[in-house]
Amino acid sequence: MIDRRQILIGGAAAGLVATTGCATFAGSDQPDQTVWRFGDLDRVGAPLTIEGAPQRIEGPASLPGGALKFDGVDDALFIGDHPLAGASTFAFEAVFRPDGGAYEQRWFHLQADETVVPGQTPVGTRFLFEIRVYGDQWSLDAFTKGPTYNQTLLFPDKLHPVGRWYHVAQTYDGTMYRSFVNGELQGEAAVAFTPQGPGRASVGCRINRVNYFNGAVAEARFTKRFLRPDQFTGLNPV
Repeated sequence: MIDRRQILIGGAAAGLVATTGCATFAGSDQPDQTVWRFGDLDRVGAPLTIEGAPQRIEGPASLPGGALKFDGVDDALFIGDHPLAGASTFAFEAVFRPDGGAYEQRWFHLQADETVVPGQTPVGTRFLFEIRVYGDQWSLDAFTKGPTYNQTLLFPDKLHPVGRWYHVAQTYDGTMYRSFVNGELQGEAAVAFTPQGPGRASVGCRINRVNYFNGAVAEARFTKRFLRPDQFTGLNPV
């Protein structure tokens, strides 16, 4: 258990470790990719705040190292980094387990910092992974917004059972913005994307502390180039 609002800067907390920056992982060494593994939050390349009492649990067997369980009430991580800042094409992947609960759950948020100009409304440049829960099923909601784009990829007819591990991804190839569950296309749209600036992230809720997530997150990968589904890591986690 983790005391509420612990603030860590590159230190250890109750056996949880995150890694950020250029990452090395099994079968690959890609300097344009950042990997965060949530079962072990020890080496953080940016300030990290842990709120509530997220618990370390076993993750999918295909991704050893554990996962972090969020209670859907007040558990969250806040990380002082936006790993896709500056990317003109990208792949944003995550392995997670939704456990049902509230209809709207915004469980992964990358927020670009913006200068607030008096009299003007900030753009709110960001990426989001969300879910919509329909009883014992869920659908993926991928979202990105910036000065030249505002796109939601939500398809309520693409439903999946809760209580299982999934790989999800959102990608951009220079023209098309796409979302995937276990490598299967959920939907796509043409987007006039422009790179986002530096910023911060939240895991387990939206960055303004609403729409908390009931479930677990094992890993996230941020690649500053387009990846095809056959290049994703962690597909079909069990």
